[in-house]
Amino acid sequence: MRSLQAVLRHVKRYRLALVLTMVSMIGLVGIQLLAPWLVRSMVNTVTNPEAGPEALATVARLALFTLLIYVLRAVMRFVRSYAAHVAGWHVVADVRDEVYRHLQRLSLRFYEDKQTGQLMSRTVNDSNLLEHLVAHAIPDVLVNVLLLVGVTAVLLTMSWQLALLSMIPIPLIVLAMRGFSRYVRPAFRRRQVELGELNAALNDNISGIREIKAFTREGPEAERIWDRIVRHRDSLLRALRLMAVFHPSVEFFAALGTIVLIYFGGKLVLEGGIAIADLVAYFLYLELLYQPVRALSSVWENIQEAFAGAERIAELLEQEPDVDERPGAVELTGRAHGDIQFRDVSFRYSAGDWVLQNVNLSIDPGSVVALVGPTGVGKSTLALLIPRFYDVCTGSLTLDGHDIRDLTLRSLRGQISLVLQEVFLFHGTVRENILFGRPDATESELLEAAHIANAHAFIEELPEGYETKIGERGVKLSGGQRQRLAIARAVLRDAPILILDEATSAVDTETELLIQQALERLMVGRTTVVIAHRLSTVRNADKIVVLQDGRIAEQGTHRELMAEGGLYSHLNQVQTQTGLEGLPVPQHGHAAGS
Repeated sequence: MRSLQAVLRHVKRYRLALVLTMVSMIGLVGIQLLAPWLVRSMVNTVTNPEAGPEALATVARLALFTLLIYVLRAVMRFVRSYAAHVAGWHVVADVRDEVYRHLQRLSLRFYEDKQTGQLMSRTVNDSNLLEHLVAHAIPDVLVNVLLLVGVTAVLLTMSWQLALLSMIPIPLIVLAMRGFSRYVRPAFRRRQVELGELNAALNDNISGIREIKAFTREGPEAERIWDRIVRHRDSLLRALRLMAVFHPSVEFFAALGTIVLIYFGGKLVLEGGIAIADLVAYFLYLELLYQPVRALSSVWENIQEAFAGAERIAELLEQEPDVDERPGAVELTGRAHGDIQFRDVSFRYSAGDWVLQNVNLSIDPGSVVALVGPTGVGKSTLALLIPRFYDVCTGSLTLDGHDIRDLTLRSLRGQISLVLQEVFLFHGTVRENILFGRPDATESELLEAAHIANAHAFIEELPEGYETKIGERGVKLSGGQRQRLAIARAVLRDAPILILDEATSAVDTETELLIQQALERLMVGRTTVVIAHRLSTVRNADKIVVLQDGRIAEQGTHRELMAEGGLYSHLNQVQTQTGLEGLPVPQHGHAAGS
């Protein structure tokens, strides 16, 4: 029921459209109840042996009145259809918006084992099913119940004996609906799961099409996608097979009522208990009696589909973020000084091994601190704790004396810029991607940021300059060009804290020099945390922190650490011997020399 309540919460906002839908549908019910009565009147008129010349005029008036009510029926159907869809698609849009905003709230930990295609399927495909519930199922259920009650009342006034006999199949239909709902909803839910898996596989393969081609995996990957297609097809056919059994069953039970009426109705006419015109009208009303019953059985399919989708959406909305704002979180106003303190910080992902243990680290305002060490020792994790992408498990992390858990996420992250090894650029223009850091920036600020990032020259050489579309994830640009756009974005953001995660890896020497020059300009006046694999790139950092097994093994300047002859000295010697020296960071601030 929670899934239905989540939908109805949005339905309330579109009461006017739903009221118009209900009024028009009630009008349609009245027209449907009136039509057989007009036929009965016409039959009585033409079969009356005492009818005179005025009989033709009566028939003409009946025909004209019938024309008017059918015109009115057309208008009512338009209002019913359009108003219902207005409400339905508005609800779908609201639910999609709520799901997306909720996804934004969820922590990075949530996304670690989730596929993008699955989340997209829940946001788009599952929410689509709610339109059937709002625009069709709910109005149809209410109106068909009204029609059922109205027709039953008319039948009882005409012949209570035949009315009771006609009701015999209805309990059987209700039992069939209850029985099939036990099997149909899980089947439709399974169908939605398989659709999500198919979307996820397609998203992965389309995103990785270069790798598929490079490793000549077209055949095996096509087979994998075909397997997903078949599984979705089979799950869909299983659900449809259940409904294919259900609908004929309802039709058969409804036909039992007609069989009963043929015998007992004919018998009553022969015995003079009912007029032939009344029996004709009764047959027409009987069709109206079973019409809502059959309609409800069809609506039942939409309801089961919608509930299956609503349940999956509700499951997603029930996920709570691991990182969230505390009640009474403080807004960090102004520009942060950049004083960052780690105190006895330990961290692990879920229930796994500890990634960081008892880390104590002071980062002074305006300083450059480098995190180095072997792969997998927690360098990136340590840096990503600062913008609260993850929360410390024990200990505390403060910014300018504030525990970052006591700050609003927006004000905290507004103080931080990131330039990561894996740059993400959006499908759009160069201008849009740079302005992503600060959309309200002026043209001069945009150009200045591009110049600082050593990006303006290559941007000008693009076919349409700053208006050039760069493709999904910036596929039309080289790695170095993407990196410089990311730096321009960070420059434009102008945050007092900067996190650089392997920002110069996997580029040629000339491009690396351009990026290093851009980073040197970017770091001026900012508290900077640099994650580096090549130690020669951080020799001039104010402080070098060496991590090993999730702990701080050493920290100091390059000269101090080399003099100690510990892990940093060993790693430095290994890289020098293997030729992994790279380019040094230019002298910055009061950093120690090499």
